[in-house]
Amino acid sequence: MIAATKPAPPLSTAATSAPRRRRPLRTWLAAGADYLVAAIFVLPYLEMFVMAGRPNSELGQATVFPSHFTFSNFTTLWSSGLGGSIGTSLQIAAGATVIVLLVALPAAYCTARQRFRGRTAFLLLVLATQMFQPAAMLVGIQREFSNFGLPATLSLVFINAGFNLAFAVWILNAFFSSIPAELEEAAMVDGLGRVRALLQITLPLAAPGIVTALIFTFISAWNEFLVALTLSLGESTSQQPLTVAINQYIGEYSVDWGHLFAAGLVATVPVIILFAFIERRVVSGLTAGAVK
Repeated sequence: MIAATKPAPPLSTAATSAPRRRRPLRTWLAAGADYLVAAIFVLPYLEMFVMAGRPNSELGQATVFPSHFTFSNFTTLWSSGLGGSIGTSLQIAAGATVIVLLVALPAAYCTARQRFRGRTAFLLLVLATQMFQPAAMLVGIQREFSNFGLPATLSLVFINAGFNLAFAVWILNAFFSSIPAELEEAAMVDGLGRVRALLQITLPLAAPGIVTALIFTFISAWNEFLVALTLSLGESTSQQPLTVAINQYIGEYSVDWGHLFAAGLVATVPVIILFAFIERRVVSGLTAGAVK
């Protein structure tokens, strides 16, 4: 007869739980450096907010914070037509982004999948267009679009699309090249055509690259100033892009600092909202191809 053995007593919680490892010093130093860099980038926006809320009577005082905040600079912005300027800038940025994606997607896909004579020369020619400064072409652009007789808003849509098309073609070409062509071939064996394979297989996989091209095109068109100032001269404030409308607060002999900083903060809101929604895809798109 085998003697019954007593069950072993349960181990204590302290014994069963693995000891917590202390984070190394370099982890804390890296985190501190990250927060320091973040603070450096955030401080200008905080200063803009403080200046926008500072009364005009305290603008010349060397104090960090005003004695009391005022939000009249934000509420009186709209009476000068700034709301219409935001709508105009949204039309220009959104229109330019749509045109860039409609043109860059097939161009990048064709150059990534097809090996035709002159392909390298075509890509180099596209890249060379990025080397021209808009300021050097400003006179020609103004004369050309004045001869067309197009509205300033529509002209700026086409101009900003042309400025950002080369970047979108290159980044999408690199992204399509990283996607195996065998996935499309397998889909076409199963009965899908070339277009359906592109829409159902390739484009979903290339979504981070598409989003990256989208956000960069939108931000570039949203921030463009020089050509917008040239083509929208003579337009009412509500018909001018936001970057041009903000310039009205800078006078010949004085600057309306309160409204200038308030308008600058308002101008950052749409881009921040857009970037907050698609930030993860932008990061994955920028790092695509870094690891093979």
